[in-house]
Amino acid sequence: MRNFSLHPHRRFNPLTGQWVLVSPHRSERPWSGEKEILPSEECSRYDPNCYLCPGNQRAGGCRNPDYSSTFVFENDFPALLSHEAETAPSQDHLFQFRNIKGTCRVVCFSPRHDLTMAQMSVGEIAQIMDVWAHQSEELGKEYQWVQIFENKGSMMGCSNPHPHGQIWASANLPNEPSIEDRNQKDYYTRNKSVLLMNYVEREGEKKERVVVENEHWLAVVPYWAIWPFETLLLPRRHVLRLQDLMDTERISLAHILRLVLIRYDNLFETSFPYSMGWHGAPNQKGDVDHWQLHAHFYPPLLRSAFIKKFLVGYEMLAEAQRDLLPEKAAERLRHLPEIHYKEK
Repeated sequence: MRNFSLHPHRRFNPLTGQWVLVSPHRSERPWSGEKEILPSEECSRYDPNCYLCPGNQRAGGCRNPDYSSTFVFENDFPALLSHEAETAPSQDHLFQFRNIKGTCRVVCFSPRHDLTMAQMSVGEIAQIMDVWAHQSEELGKEYQWVQIFENKGSMMGCSNPHPHGQIWASANLPNEPSIEDRNQKDYYTRNKSVLLMNYVEREGEKKERVVVENEHWLAVVPYWAIWPFETLLLPRRHVLRLQDLMDTERISLAHILRLVLIRYDNLFETSFPYSMGWHGAPNQKGDVDHWQLHAHFYPPLLRSAFIKKFLVGYEMLAEAQRDLLPEKAAERLRHLPEIHYKEK
């Protein structure tokens, strides 16, 4: 590892075309800011008041079936609707708007109210992978972008602890994947190779930012990470979308995902909050060979289960900044036990 530990420097993110300021000399400064009391992690296997538990009535009035594995339903309060408004798009350069068509679904990962993915078996996680792949393929026939994501923990705005994620599909390409699409395509045009395939190869050689790896997957704290313990999960083979994964790769994905999430929980011995999501090649967009499937994990915790990183001040007005070196973050995660702290 280069000696980055003493001096501030900037790192470039080729996926977004943006820079992040790294200030490792600040990591030892004392903290006298906000402290929080974490909510209790104790949950029962079934909560009669939970609108996601099997057999319970949801807020929109529908009743859940008595499901026994994963369960997908149309969001009762969707951010996107499957029909477009008939309003003509604005032609005003300063006050533009466009109509948008889409759909939103909820994926319950388990009938058990008291589990998170980190506490599930490889087989149970593999079922979630299969559902994600099926949903990606089904919705991709109608929508250009299918965003699969999970917000875990109240710190990330999740109001229900029942293990679940969401899928929002839209007819347009949203901002973040649009930026990644442009930068991956530019890299492919210049280098005649896939950006994230080259990145996987280089990180696999260096090892200094690798958290965990197996035959088919690599999980790293990316060189350009913004969040303290951010991770990037990548297949070793060139894969465009989740539905393109082979059966062995899905099982392998379930294994590595479980190990990453256990390490997260073990870091501060808490149910680790994060926002995560998959980025794959857009649908109905012609040649997309420059794309590589990958998942982003953005956890907010910084120093303990009580202290989180805020994007404020300089980061909102200038550019992203971090103190903890990505190499140090990866080292801490890499050396954590692979057995969940609640099972010790």
